Amino acid sequence: MMVRITKYFLLLFAILSGCKDTALLIEPGSIEGNIEENGGVTIINSPNTLQDPDKFVWGASVIKGEDGNYHMLYSRWGTGTENTNFSNAWVLYSEIAYAVSEYPDRGFTNKAVILKGRMHDGDSTAWDAQSVHNPHIRRFNNKYYLYYIGNKDPGPVPEGQPGWKLSKRDRCQQNQLIGVIEFNSFNDLLEGNFLRPEKPLLIPRTRVKHDTENAYNPSPESIKPLPDNLITVNPSVVYRESDKKYLLYFKGNIYDPVWRGVHGVALSDVPTGPFTALDDFVFDLRNEDGSQASAEDPYVWYHKGHKIFYAIIKDFTGIISGSEPGLAILESEDGINWTKPVEGTSLIKKEIVFESRDTINVSHLERPQILTDNSGNPIVLYAACSFEPVGNKKDGSTFNVHIPLRRKTKD
Repeated sequence: MMVRITKYFLLLFAILSGCKDTALLIEPGSIEGNIEENGGVTIINSPNTLQDPDKFVWGASVIKGEDGNYHMLYSRWGTGTENTNFSNAWVLYSEIAYAVSEYPDRGFTNKAVILKGRMHDGDSTAWDAQSVHNPHIRRFNNKYYLYYIGNKDPGPVPEGQPGWKLSKRDRCQQNQLIGVIEFNSFNDLLEGNFLRPEKPLLIPRTRVKHDTENAYNPSPESIKPLPDNLITVNPSVVYRESDKKYLLYFKGNIYDPVWRGVHGVALSDVPTGPFTALDDFVFDLRNEDGSQASAEDPYVWYHKGHKIFYAIIKDFTGIISGSEPGLAILESEDGINWTKPVEGTSLIKKEIVFESRDTINVSHLERPQILTDNSGNPIVLYAACSFEPVGNKKDGSTFNVHIPLRRKTKD
């Protein structure tokens, strides 16, 4: 009888312990390598990075293929005196390249350029004619889906008309939209066996910007901006089993009176759309004065064990994480209403930790993408990185860092 009671209490303890263990307790691990100074520029030497001295490298998304390899799509564009600085060049010249590795967090080798702006094929009228950027790779129903953003230059506006003061760069920036290509295998992707979308997935319903001299095709001032205001960019897509819907998260821009990124979500019955945007803002966390906290680049996934949606998001100010700027975690039961986890939101500060325990602060750690196991447990964090501010850079010293994630031990 005592043995049976003891087994009962051991089983009850295990169940209760399991119930308490549903929090996403992860923390960043360390990477191999070191840093060195070369002509006043900080250089990182690590197999846990993807970099190219002749290219700016930015924003990687990775998925495990049926072949057991890890397939990466990432943004890149050229450097040198013939190109403009980072802030302009990513809008005008970005392309999407492909790399592969046997390992999830290191050893990625570039293989090919997958997508360029369609003007390179002679079509300057396409919605993604100028450049393509910020890839996001997913797999649904045994097919792969590469979501990305593209833009085009609609051309100069006559003097005195709305948008007439915009530069080519800013005209392109205000025409950024999301698209997707579908393919069956990475061999098909490399061989070009896919169709590029003739239309984007989402077209902004509002274009509110009170400074109309610097607004392309603005809405009347009486219009209230929706989340998909001016642009729809930075896609993250997840499947919601409860209603068989695909949720597409995106960023829009509002000006109140200065620029601020906001986020919305659109729903579809299939991964390729059409998607219908909801009116409500998501990731709508507030500062003490009631204004929206500044954040961007959400990556969303579903944890089957916890039955929770999680998002990792760039926290500009530290308001969301409650500590300092970096990457923060949010959670949601339905993918629409997001809250801070009880266990805390901060995932990683803007720093890189080496196996030697040396730590270096970085100016940029953003465009987070996550690789998870089949249950939804995070394995690797991929982030775009730069030691120095990128705005005026022309030297290509940006890179992607691949940081292993490990289970965090409770204090």
